[in-house]
Amino acid sequence: MAVVPFNQADDKLLARLMRAEAEGEGKLGMLMVGNTGVNRVRGDCIDFTEIDTIRKMVYQSPGGFEATQKGYFYQRAREKDKRLARRTINGERFHPATNSLWFFKPSGDCPAQWFGQWNTGRFKSHCFYSPTRSDCPSVY
Repeated sequence: MAVVPFNQADDKLLARLMRAEAEGEGKLGMLMVGNTGVNRVRGDCIDFTEIDTIRKMVYQSPGGFEATQKGYFYQRAREKDKRLARRTINGERFHPATNSLWFFKPSGDCPAQWFGQWNTGRFKSHCFYSPTRSDCPSVY
């Protein structure tokens, strides 16, 4: 059962975002990007109080995803990527992105904090950051 509202266009949009941000990190890396996006829709906190749809999350500006500025993002969503997107829409979560609202790809080690948020772990080249439960209870 979906944990955020979505339609067929949303599932394609999330699939494209996941692929553009993390295809090189495999299925699990793409799922973690999906977790982060879904958490932003669920969150209603911090930088995401006006983000209540997948579309708003994907195109949030400022503070959105860099991949939306690249041509690769605009390729058609593949079936296998849409299946991964639906898994995150249906609430599957993967550590260290379980409660994350942010991730980025540093040139070296993951900083302990990024914009005041604590690092929850690294998967391949991406570092994930989560709010505290008191700052954003709806992602927990």
